[in-house]
Amino acid sequence: MKRKLAAAIAIAGMMVSVSACGGGDDDDTKNAGPDSFKGQTLTVWAMDGSTPDQWVKDVTAAFEKKTGAKLKFETQKWDGIQQKITTALSESNPPDVIEVGNTQTPGYAVTGGLADLSDLKKEIGADWTPSVSQSSVYDGKQYAAPWYFVSRTVIYNKKIWAEAGIKDTPKTRDEFFKDLETIGKKTDAEPIYLPGQNWYFFDGLTIGQGADLVRKNGDKYVSNLDDPKVAKAMEIYRKYASYSKAPKDKDEATPQQAEVFAKGRTGAFIGLGWEAGTAVAANKDIEKEIGYFTIPGETADKPESVFLGGSNLAVAEGSKKKPLAEEFLKIALSDRYEGELAKLNGVIPNKKSLETNLKGNAFAEASAPGAAQGGTTPLIPEWGAVENNPNPIKSYMTAVLNGKSPSDAAKQVEAEINKRLAQEN
Repeated sequence: MKRKLAAAIAIAGMMVSVSACGGGDDDDTKNAGPDSFKGQTLTVWAMDGSTPDQWVKDVTAAFEKKTGAKLKFETQKWDGIQQKITTALSESNPPDVIEVGNTQTPGYAVTGGLADLSDLKKEIGADWTPSVSQSSVYDGKQYAAPWYFVSRTVIYNKKIWAEAGIKDTPKTRDEFFKDLETIGKKTDAEPIYLPGQNWYFFDGLTIGQGADLVRKNGDKYVSNLDDPKVAKAMEIYRKYASYSKAPKDKDEATPQQAEVFAKGRTGAFIGLGWEAGTAVAANKDIEKEIGYFTIPGETADKPESVFLGGSNLAVAEGSKKKPLAEEFLKIALSDRYEGELAKLNGVIPNKKSLETNLKGNAFAEASAPGAAQGGTTPLIPEWGAVENNPNPIKSYMTAVLNGKSPSDAAKQVEAEINKRLAQEN
């Protein structure tokens, strides 16, 4: 997951101090490990921004107390990380534990580079939230453990909503559309900034319709854009986009939607926590106007489904310290330290019960309800090629917004999607 969460959330003024983290006792650090661990050093690759200093300090102390071994964190950059991990997993002395993007996990698993953690799942993962745990599973086996996640929510300008006379945030999709219409009629603001190719938001809508972007055809995966449920998701997207003046052929980074919002005349956008930080960096005055609410679903009792970006922790199959690596995972993923990470970084933890650690973080509180309804892009090794530029899913979206029917737009790109899905990994 390519984003520096801690730094960005701090800019947005959403960071809170650590106190009363979940799992208040130290049960996970009792019963020191076997003497054979003494003198060993476990190497953990973690991505830039994922591991706050306090969390590293606390987990290291607990690990060394329990095992007698040393813990070495090595921070990695997201740029070029897939190739770096692929190379490392093929070597005779790989890092022992590796943070991997949740949607990247199947691609590493299919190569045989990740250890099977199914037994660990039975021991500590009985109450992992299913929607976040599924990205760790490939071919029925647990090849990683869910660690932390983020999802999109509505970031809105409270001043503009007040100008429109709107007193409460919407609880259903239709209420949201009505509010956007009101903003358009009663103010000079753009009701919502939604570029035509914000395809992660579209993927969430697709998940909400009970559909997927691919389907199995014999022993191969093929495009599923012609599914009526996918078409329904795209029609919902088109309705949202009708309240926006954003380009139909650009994504949320071109230009940065948060910088558009920062100018102060946009009612809302669908974004991530770090984007609030981007807006504040562009215009300090916008900070006091920023509010958040969960993306509403069709009914008030069920929020909209969202794409869950995040990271898993995996053990290298080639590691010579697998038992020690599992001891690390038991500590890092314990209620105490999983809860601490959620509190420090404002990220969604791997258990519903730990979401109490998000209290006081406005963005995290708004995004957490959607996580239970969330999902990811197709969790198959073949999917990675589909996302390469030019992304055909984006082309499909632009075609629909420019007037094509979802069915015709799907036909326009399905050959390219099928070609990419057929590529060997």
